[in-house]
Amino acid sequence: MEQQPLLNEHNKQEYPPMHTCEHIVNRTMVNLFGCGRAVSAHIERKKSKLDFQLPQAPETEDITRIENTVNEVIAQHLPVTTEFITQQEALGRFDLKRLPENASDTVRVVKVGDYDECLCIGKHVENTSEIGTFKIISSDYKDGIFRMRFKLI
Repeated sequence: MEQQPLLNEHNKQEYPPMHTCEHIVNRTMVNLFGCGRAVSAHIERKKSKLDFQLPQAPETEDITRIENTVNEVIAQHLPVTTEFITQQEALGRFDLKRLPENASDTVRVVKVGDYDECLCIGKHVENTSEIGTFKIISSDYKDGIFRMRFKLI
């Protein structure tokens, strides 16, 4: 039996469908706007919030495009898998700035099909078919930050 690598303790209990959706939203924003991943996140079962640094406010059409793209990815029924690599292997492939100072040498990569991959220690669904439908319920833009609130229906 293969032994699981020793990782840092995780202090949160995510709702797996919403947490996996967060990964898809992050990649969608990177792809559509060329921005980085969210600078702030608050992920909960009923509704969630992500903040992205953008040079200007997205137009109404952009917000519709975000929602449609995320739902198209979810509808592909992509497998959600994990891979364990060393921090050295992660260099240049991932932004390691968010790793805690005492992070283990082994890190976990979560992949949503071929659409997204990122370092993450949280809980996820096994397939995007378990997520449901992504709905942006509000958004605003202030001081270079685009804030999006969303839920799953």
